[in-house]
Amino acid sequence: MKAYPLFFRPVFQERIWGGSRLREFGYSGASDGIGEAWVISDHDHGPTPVADGPLAGKRLSEVMKANPEWFGLPPGARFPLLVKVIDASEDLSVQVHPDDRYARPRGDAGKTEAWFVLFAEPGASIVYGHRAQTREDFEKRMKEGAWGNLLVKVPVRAGDFFYVPAGTLHAIGRGLLILEIQQSSDTTYRVYDYDRVGADGRKRDLHVKEALAVTRCPSPKPQRPGYARSGRVGAVIEHLVRGEVFTIDHWLVDGEARVDECGVFRLISVIQGSGEVVWDHGRRSVAKGDHLLLPAVLHPVVLSGRFEALFSAPVISTRAK
Repeated sequence: MKAYPLFFRPVFQERIWGGSRLREFGYSGASDGIGEAWVISDHDHGPTPVADGPLAGKRLSEVMKANPEWFGLPPGARFPLLVKVIDASEDLSVQVHPDDRYARPRGDAGKTEAWFVLFAEPGASIVYGHRAQTREDFEKRMKEGAWGNLLVKVPVRAGDFFYVPAGTLHAIGRGLLILEIQQSSDTTYRVYDYDRVGADGRKRDLHVKEALAVTRCPSPKPQRPGYARSGRVGAVIEHLVRGEVFTIDHWLVDGEARVDECGVFRLISVIQGSGEVVWDHGRRSVAKGDHLLLPAVLHPVVLSGRFEALFSAPVISTRAK
């Protein structure tokens, strides 16, 4: 079978803090109360099926088994990334995620993630990190409920980008629509939840022991890097992340831009505008809200039109099987 760009059908996840803004981003099937649209995923909690073409309806693990050369991953590797759009009509819980070393023996991957802010209400903010300098101080303030003195709040606006390595205490605030690119994991340790109750009328579980084990002390600072920028015919590219587990680039396409070969699959999330992706035996339109996978063996590929997108790819050298 010839390789072709894979588009996906999103999987919607209801959350107590979910809103209605996902429909504005192109997901007409999202009802009120949907907090997350998983748009590229092979995680068992929400695998996204291929939308069309010969592989329509297949999940990524099935495509990988039949066409391993499309991905450029080590033999036996799991699909390593997960892309979602988060609609926060209320504050999310304060939480932390483990790294691979802690999570793998417990049945999941670690969870380093990155956020691109698609929309922000005036005054919106996130929690990024804490003020404790030692683990003992962190535990003391947490158990005393001294959240105002512990948590670091950061104001945000549309277009902001944050890299959130595993072990970083964090929370997405109300009034934000965020594109999240992360390791393929659904492991979350909830630290503080504003004493809210779930649909069953009970307060949601907290994971104090686990959070104490994995939270970085002292905390990483909010990372708004001075982005490296490069240009090519038809596009301006900002290199947002060169991390241990993934890379992320921000593309502004204006005209026709060639996508270089890199030996591994890439994910593209279109966040504004429209255009086309063109390859040697086909072409397909793309528009805001589309998310696709470019197989590693698909080249040459040309992007045309006027649109803004995030490109992400795994870092193979640190990829665990």
